[in-house]
Amino acid sequence: MRESIDIADPTLRRAGQLGKLRGLRVFVVGGFVRDKLLGHPVTDIDLMVEGSGPDFARMLASDLNVAPPVVYEKFGTALLQHDNRKVEVVGARKEHYIRGSRNPSVEPGTVAEDLSRRDFTVNAMAAELDGGMTGGIIDPFDGRKDLEAKLLRTPVDPESTLDDDPLRMMRAARFASQLGFKVDRRLLEAIAKMCQRITIVSQERITDEIMKILASRRPSTGLQILFDTGLLKIVFPEVAELSGVDQRREYHHKDVFLHTLKVVDNISESTDKIWLRVAALFHDIAKPATKAFIEGTGWTFHGHEEMGARMVKGLFRRLRLPTDHLGYVAKLVRLHLRPMALVDEGVTDSAVRRLMFDAGPDLDDLMTLCRADITSKNPQLVDQVKKNYNLVLEKMKEVEERDRIRNWQPPLRGDEIMKVCLLEPGPLVGVLKDEITDAVLDGRIPNDHDAALAYLLAVKDRVIEAGVAGKIGKAPSP
Repeated sequence: MRESIDIADPTLRRAGQLGKLRGLRVFVVGGFVRDKLLGHPVTDIDLMVEGSGPDFARMLASDLNVAPPVVYEKFGTALLQHDNRKVEVVGARKEHYIRGSRNPSVEPGTVAEDLSRRDFTVNAMAAELDGGMTGGIIDPFDGRKDLEAKLLRTPVDPESTLDDDPLRMMRAARFASQLGFKVDRRLLEAIAKMCQRITIVSQERITDEIMKILASRRPSTGLQILFDTGLLKIVFPEVAELSGVDQRREYHHKDVFLHTLKVVDNISESTDKIWLRVAALFHDIAKPATKAFIEGTGWTFHGHEEMGARMVKGLFRRLRLPTDHLGYVAKLVRLHLRPMALVDEGVTDSAVRRLMFDAGPDLDDLMTLCRADITSKNPQLVDQVKKNYNLVLEKMKEVEERDRIRNWQPPLRGDEIMKVCLLEPGPLVGVLKDEITDAVLDGRIPNDHDAALAYLLAVKDRVIEAGVAGKIGKAPSP
């Protein structure tokens, strides 16, 4: 007797009932079946129908009383929304990529052909819907067995599967990270052999897989697979080039690539913030470009944090990442050494105020990144570094209680500075604001309005005179 899964889902039951009424076989396929068998939460739904996917999607949308589906006639697919979920409907098909093309060629096919064209056996299972509470599993490629073995394997010859859609090479790394599965040896060999084929895939699709790897439970698994197969050198060469870059062993892993993997895993254990994970991946990105050997010290990477921050813009542009997160990632890359520098140089109030001011609302994320950056295998050293960071945190708490540096608001607004100094809007107003800010951060005045006003009255003539002489701005006649 064929195994069944629970499909007591209103959307699936309605789809099955509609298919039965119309004389069509309807199946739920792919991730829904896989995740049900794994006991994972199930969200979006992929349906397959023997017939026209768009036609059935239109009928289903009408039956569910939801908005008409978005139809992609060229690919025979349609997408609708129901109960805050995406429901994709496709006709049973066979497809392949024409060499050099970014888009697949699609033809109608049978259920068996449709399942055979899918990426991995664990995604090549279907459950037939007839309107009841369960669905019989169709598993022609032993996907259930591979689920139990935690193995990613292709339904047919791996080279044929990858040739049909080269993005599947990235997806193998992503699913390995998400599910904690191993990748079949033959599949890994095929990826290494065919890795150049990834160049026909759009950057958006590649970046989406990279981001899903970073969002997974253990990103290092997927990143290591990308590296071992040669894919990383093609899709993200700056990260691949971290391999073989030595650094001082007492502080980190000897290899910067392995160190970076550990940092990304560390941070993934403490936060789901995807852009903080991106910052962890980028934090040492400039070390190959700044590497120098100093006798008696070893390899150094002076300025890699500043150069790395400047590289972020180019990386975002090439990977086509949303630029509204660019400043955040660049800031964390630029500042990731500062807390350790405070420990080395002495945790003074002034230095702490400067760090808190520069980090602003992202201070907690910066400290999370810094803790994740501790990857030494020497437990005594790790304990000492963590104690040092705790000293910095304590000092930050003291300074914040006294000086209110976090979520900084200038003690004097620009309009008040203009009124007091008889200035018009212009660069000189900013110079005066910076002068007041520096005085607060250096501890020369407290962070309050009256102290800032008194300081302004004391320094304004000097600053204005210097500004006028330097043609920064001009004070109007009284």
